[in-house]
Amino acid sequence: MIKLSYDVKNYRNQILDLTQNGDTIIELGCHVGNTTRILLDNFKDSQIIALDNSPEAISKMNELANDNLEFINADVRLHETLLEVFKKIQKCDILSIDLGGGYHPDTVFKVFYIWSSTFKPKHTFIRNRGILEFFNSSVSSGEDYMSCEGYLDSYHDSGIPPQIKEFELWTPSIKK
Repeated sequence: MIKLSYDVKNYRNQILDLTQNGDTIIELGCHVGNTTRILLDNFKDSQIIALDNSPEAISKMNELANDNLEFINADVRLHETLLEVFKKIQKCDILSIDLGGGYHPDTVFKVFYIWSSTFKPKHTFIRNRGILEFFNSSVSSGEDYMSCEGYLDSYHDSGIPPQIKEFELWTPSIKK
C-alpha cells in the first residue's frame, strides 16, 4: 500500500498503523530523528536504516543509536547511496519518505520510484504536499492501474535501476 500525507501527525500515524514489530524499515529524510524515535519506541524488534544528508542530523541521530538503528548521513538522491543500502539489505517491509515536506514533488516521486522499485516494500509512506495536492486535484481517466504493494506493480521486475542522469538536470546541487 502507498500512503500519501502532508500533516506530519497523519504521516506518523499511518506508519504506526501499518508497521509491525520485526519489520525492516528504510526511512528516507529522517532529519533529527523525531519519526525515528517513534519507530524505535514502538517497534523494538525492527531493523531501521535511517538516512539524511543534513549536518544537524548527525549528532541527533547518533544520540538514538542502538542495535536496531543504522544512520547513514548521505543524499538519498545519489545512486551510490542506494547501492550502499542495497549491499546491506535487498528488501524492506516499510519505506518512509519525508524529503522536505512540501517541496520538490518531482524529486520526491523519483526517489520513491527508485527506492521502492529496488526494495519492494509492503508499504510506502510519502510526506509531500506537492504530490498530495496533485493526487487530490487529479481526475481519473477511467484507466484501471493500481498497485496493492508499496511500489508500482508495473516496475516490480526491473531490478536495481541504473544511475539516473536526470537528477543532475533537476537538482544541480548534487553534482560532484
